[in-house]
Amino acid sequence: MSQQGYVAAPPYSQAQPGMGAYQGGFGSGPTQPLYGHYGGPPQALSAPSAGMMKSSVSPAASVPLPPGPSQYNPNVQQNGSHPQSYPAPPAVSAPYGQPPHSLYNSMASPGPPPTQQLTNQMSSMNLGSHGKFSMCSFYFLAQGLQSPPPPASSVMPPGLQSPHMSPLMSPPQSPPASTAMASQSMAGTSMASMGRPFPGPPPPGLGGFQQPGLGSAGQPGYPPQFGGYMAGAHQNMPGPFTGPPQKKLDPDSIPSITQVIEDDQVKQGGQVFTTNIRGQVPPLVTTDFTVTDQGNASPRFIRCTTYSLPCTADLAKQCQVPLAAIIKPFASLPKNETPLYVVNHGDTGPVRCNRCKAYMCPYMQFIDGGRRYQCGFCNCVNEVPVFYFQHLDHMGRRVDFYERPELSLGSYEFVATLDYCKNNRPPNPPAYIFMIDVSYNNIKSGLVKLICDELKTLLEKLPREEGMETSAIKVGFVTYNKVLHFYNVKSALAQPQMMVVSDTAEMFVPLLDGFLVNYQDSRAVIYNLLDQIPDMFADTAESETVFAPVIQAGVEAFKAAECSGKLFIFHSSMPTAEAPGKLKNRDDKKLVNTDKEKTLFQPQKGVYEQLSKDCVASGCCVDLFLFPSQYTDIATMADVPSHTGGSVYKYSNFQVETDGEHFLRDLRKDVQKSIGFDAIMRVRTSTGFRATDFFGGIYMNNTTDVEMAAVDCDKGMTVEFKHDDTLSEETGALMQCALLYTTISGQRRLRIHNLSLNCSSQLSELYKSCETDSLINFFAKSAYRAILNQPLKNVREILVNQTAHMLACYRKNCASPSAASQLILPDAMKVFPVYMNSLMKTAPLVGSTELSTDDRAHQRLSVMAMGVEDTQLLLYPRLIPLHNIDVNSEKPATPVRCSEERLTDSGIFLLENGQSMFLWLGQASSPDLIQMIKLLLITLNLFFCFVFGLLEKRSNSMKLQIVRQKDKPEMLFRQFLVEDKGLHGGASYMDFLCYVHREIRQLLT
Repeated sequence: MSQQGYVAAPPYSQAQPGMGAYQGGFGSGPTQPLYGHYGGPPQALSAPSAGMMKSSVSPAASVPLPPGPSQYNPNVQQNGSHPQSYPAPPAVSAPYGQPPHSLYNSMASPGPPPTQQLTNQMSSMNLGSHGKFSMCSFYFLAQGLQSPPPPASSVMPPGLQSPHMSPLMSPPQSPPASTAMASQSMAGTSMASMGRPFPGPPPPGLGGFQQPGLGSAGQPGYPPQFGGYMAGAHQNMPGPFTGPPQKKLDPDSIPSITQVIEDDQVKQGGQVFTTNIRGQVPPLVTTDFTVTDQGNASPRFIRCTTYSLPCTADLAKQCQVPLAAIIKPFASLPKNETPLYVVNHGDTGPVRCNRCKAYMCPYMQFIDGGRRYQCGFCNCVNEVPVFYFQHLDHMGRRVDFYERPELSLGSYEFVATLDYCKNNRPPNPPAYIFMIDVSYNNIKSGLVKLICDELKTLLEKLPREEGMETSAIKVGFVTYNKVLHFYNVKSALAQPQMMVVSDTAEMFVPLLDGFLVNYQDSRAVIYNLLDQIPDMFADTAESETVFAPVIQAGVEAFKAAECSGKLFIFHSSMPTAEAPGKLKNRDDKKLVNTDKEKTLFQPQKGVYEQLSKDCVASGCCVDLFLFPSQYTDIATMADVPSHTGGSVYKYSNFQVETDGEHFLRDLRKDVQKSIGFDAIMRVRTSTGFRATDFFGGIYMNNTTDVEMAAVDCDKGMTVEFKHDDTLSEETGALMQCALLYTTISGQRRLRIHNLSLNCSSQLSELYKSCETDSLINFFAKSAYRAILNQPLKNVREILVNQTAHMLACYRKNCASPSAASQLILPDAMKVFPVYMNSLMKTAPLVGSTELSTDDRAHQRLSVMAMGVEDTQLLLYPRLIPLHNIDVNSEKPATPVRCSEERLTDSGIFLLENGQSMFLWLGQASSPDLIQMIKLLLITLNLFFCFVFGLLEKRSNSMKLQIVRQKDKPEMLFRQFLVEDKGLHGGASYMDFLCYVHREIRQLLT
């Protein structure tokens, strides 16, 4: 662990004229927002400026030292460890001063600031000469340093020019902020002598966000603002100041995600991660490592936002780091890791605590010679069942410890007894029903024929239990437009039989015997049917479709067959035919950037709400493959898939020639992935904290049971925890995730994942044990849920406030003292601002009329079910240079930072984020097309394995799009360069860091 902090040059927190970031606010005097929660007033977002900052590519450590006076107190130790131990903080959170409101402005500056002007402005700041980095002198101050002593005397020069950056959320009518920023003098302030107490988090609101409170109203005609400096004259503000000669600003000197990923790969890549230590922080999700389970669940199943929980609710309130776990109960394991053991206790079933019902696990303490055990979760002492008794060894451990997975491993499965089954009867094997929209569009595009041809081979590969020759899953087929056609494909028939249901209001399944069949038995009839379907509807002119009755038909089929299963629905347009669930076009761009924008993300109530409930009750999961050519109201149509553990795949303006392979790869993955059905999950915790909120593709009938019609290897649930008592450093904190489900062969099982965490009364331990990738997964899901009920501007505001709040708390309580003008970040969270800024530029959180409403709704729903790996990659895509691959090396090229600055005119780059993949060709890469194709073939030949390896690893297939520099389609590619300004609004990483630093200083003043 680096024992150093991350420090920015003194005036880094203020904006600079022409810097293209944030300007000071204006309006009424300071109000008191609840930082990190919905308490601040709103803001408006407008379009970005086109300007980008140019960077030099030299490594940060080798940047020459800038001349100029030192800004820090020579008596204050800046870097390195400190001998003093960290004293315990007071029980009540230390007081903070309340900041005034300011504006998180939109990046709409009149034009791009010239690079030189930017450089001049940055250079006019007096920078601390710390001998390591020029311009933005960044170090990393470590966790676990001494607590802050009395105020440091680092004082900024008395007349620093105040910055104001180009606005990030100000409407056109806003007057420009005056040059002077309202602020107290910029002298370093005491961290121990702050003013008012810092407001703690309010009671849990929706998705970890609180409803907005009343802020003070701004002046008429101006938007209200939140935290930060206010523009206008202020008695303490010094006048303009001209600094030393200009120097080049180096973006390499601010934290880089690619560097963090590379460092972790070098440090822990290829190694074995053993789970026998409580509260151990695992390698990053991007690192290749092997897990050996020795008592805690693998990080492939559970990752946490921090592996050291604060002992008290006050400490948690003070730091505002969310306490959460991201659980992927069915995560795929690499071939070199042991699959989960299955424990079968026969008719007696698994051993459980009598009081809290936790399942037998490594945290149960056996006593009284092995006759009783004390539960690690609720401390209840239980009798050991006679069949389960075993003697203890000299260390008090059962002599069969290593023979029983439930005593020695973090993850394992129990075979469930009939008590765990519906109606106390063993379940039937699940079924897959393929439901194909045969309206005019799908027939003419060739989609129906493509699906039918693919199913002939795909049905051979249905998932099956290990060691079984064939799959137990049954299959059925439905086609539909305004009416539904069911097919009898019983093996005894020579030809398939069609039955039509035209009464879509009262949906029923017209046949029981012969609808759901074993594929191997009925293969000939099914082949016959798949050949006939495209011809049968070849001359159709029907363009209207139904949708809700299609799902209802699936539910009725599963009820009749008394099994669970999955519907694969291939659909092309908004359901406009007269039937339950008929939809109307409600896409209204006028709602964007208004308080009613949230309605665009809300599903239409009624039919689909009830359908979700029915589907979950019947164990009916819905996967939707959409092929729209216009708005289809995905917010409503995807509501059932998103509550049943299903997926939504979208192929706009689908063409068989260009999109066919992309769709088929998705379909193959989807049909073959490992999956459990009719699942119910509960998360139990030891005393002192509990699970309070759940995010994911789930349905909740009560506050504790997470229900999913199905759960597959890609789905992740995020669980938030809150204190209900004090936690003990000695015993730590325990959690157990128990998932009851039906296997693909029809066996009822319990899958158990256990994890133990540390507890600490030192905030430095919490920050040291944080995991940025998990934190951003939590923030993405809580923000995406909040936009259903809150204006986007409030949600963005909260994200910025909570970022500043977490970092300010670290600065105040954990970092060694230094000038207030230095930005100090915890080592484990040093790239958190990059991810946060990227999140705020994602389609759902950007108010832009240029973005498709359906695309925004689709991304919102996709992210809600993602695990940590998927959100990490989505928010920071991999940009890989292909032009300088070492032909003799098998190692793929190292990714570079996601910024335009890293692209070269003569280069070829591959960019992928798990959803999209681009091949970018520099304009000078080769003027001669034939030569370029040769170069591509040589390069891609080496790289094809890598590209296909990527497609295998990702949960979605990605269509490779080729774009040339300066061509129009390049704009699509540029929106993924997340360190630059957003195309539809949003700050560059550098500007966002400046802004967050200013917010931190406001919190600490």
